[in-house]
Amino acid sequence: MDLLKNVLADNDYPGRGVLWCTTGDGTTLGAYFLTGRSPASQARTLHRTSAGALIVAPSDAREHDHLRHYVAARQSPNWLVFGNGEQVSTVADRLACGQAPLLALDGLDYEPDPPIFTPRLTVIADNHEGGQAWFGAARHSAGDRTATNRLTLHISDLSPSEGVLMTTYHSNGQEIATGAPFTEIRTTAETCGDLLDELWSALPPHLRIAAAVFTPRDLAGSSIRQTSRTRA
Repeated sequence: MDLLKNVLADNDYPGRGVLWCTTGDGTTLGAYFLTGRSPASQARTLHRTSAGALIVAPSDAREHDHLRHYVAARQSPNWLVFGNGEQVSTVADRLACGQAPLLALDGLDYEPDPPIFTPRLTVIADNHEGGQAWFGAARHSAGDRTATNRLTLHISDLSPSEGVLMTTYHSNGQEIATGAPFTEIRTTAETCGDLLDELWSALPPHLRIAAAVFTPRDLAGSSIRQTSRTRA
């Protein structure tokens, strides 16, 4: 496994990303981050609502865009759901109706933003079962098919310092492509604060928008970091 900081440092434009990992002190954590190139993408905030959800919102509330602005994380007594788009609310609602994680992740589609067709990335974490998580990725085919490729991945029993990362994009500095289906990583972080530091420092400074690290059952206690061009 490669170190998280090296995987991100080798990616000139990761886009949005989801991470599930266990730090050196044995704490299981989730993380979500945003990077962006356009002024509209960079003019966003990541903040908590009064209900404890995490919201990606425009700096100017009059400029809502359903692809850029969405609920990024929600929790219930049983589940934590986080990801890069409006599907987070869909999946959380399905879980609340009693659907199992694999069914809750089924039927999702990639974003309608040609030519890259951004993947929709979603993580469901079980609040009770010792760090179990299900990743879902709705991806466009590498060919001409318009039908969605749907990947699901079940993660359990992570050892300290292990994790799984998904990013929407990968770039070599010249071309942008859809990110790898998933990457297993190692983290040098010992604590939640360390993980946020490691994640933030590895993202391209000129593209960073926001990042959050959180524990299951305590989304309201998320640690959030944002660039100075966005409001806290």
